[in-house]
Amino acid sequence: MVGWVVLITGGLTGIGRAAAMAFAREGAIVVVTGRREDAGTELVKQLRTFGPDAEFIKADIRNEDDVRAMIDKTVARFGRLDVAVNNAGTEGTPGPVTAQTPETYAATFDTNVLGVLLCMKHELRAMQAQGFGNIVNISSTMGSRGAPNASLYVASKHAVEGLTKSGALEAAAFGVRVNAIAPGPVETAMLDRFTGSEDRKAGLLAGIPLRRAGKPEELAESILFLASDKASFITGQIVSVNGGRTAS
Repeated sequence: MVGWVVLITGGLTGIGRAAAMAFAREGAIVVVTGRREDAGTELVKQLRTFGPDAEFIKADIRNEDDVRAMIDKTVARFGRLDVAVNNAGTEGTPGPVTAQTPETYAATFDTNVLGVLLCMKHELRAMQAQGFGNIVNISSTMGSRGAPNASLYVASKHAVEGLTKSGALEAAAFGVRVNAIAPGPVETAMLDRFTGSEDRKAGLLAGIPLRRAGKPEELAESILFLASDKASFITGQIVSVNGGRTAS
């Protein structure tokens, strides 16, 4: 991966940050995106201690002009785009279906679905012109099953898996792979917000056969594998990384 150009959306915290660090340690040029310029600038300083170069691009993935510029700036600066990790996401507003509104729907789907769609659209535009590339989307264990009080998040991650599979079928014609990982609970601020209390978090983790949450670094290793040449015959797949949560 030495010298590869890797773009990671939502790269300032959690799984995205861990993936950025992991790619940088492998010698990749890492471009991270997000909405907090101060945090992005600080992260770039750290990434440059590992990799050949790094860059922060301020972008809101819900805005197509931002996404188009994000891709164009990356290619203009580094000449190509080898890997894109579409990690930016939100847990939305937990609660029963009867409590959801057009506003809570938009707040969840604009980031988790529209954001991924726009990123894939412009990433594939660049990768098709190159004739190579690799996209890794971030789904969830809830992308293939239901969960009470999480209807919009669940629905949005089902949509991400559909986009992944459809995009893979289209992109295969020009030599680009598209996959997703589906994490179970991971030790991130999102998990803490989603569970809301230590008791609820403990209850959720009790249902994990390995009896713990995943670490962002463990998810990063799965992303690296799917992006690597070791996974060169894998496309259109959703890879579960969840401590056995979906084994039964």
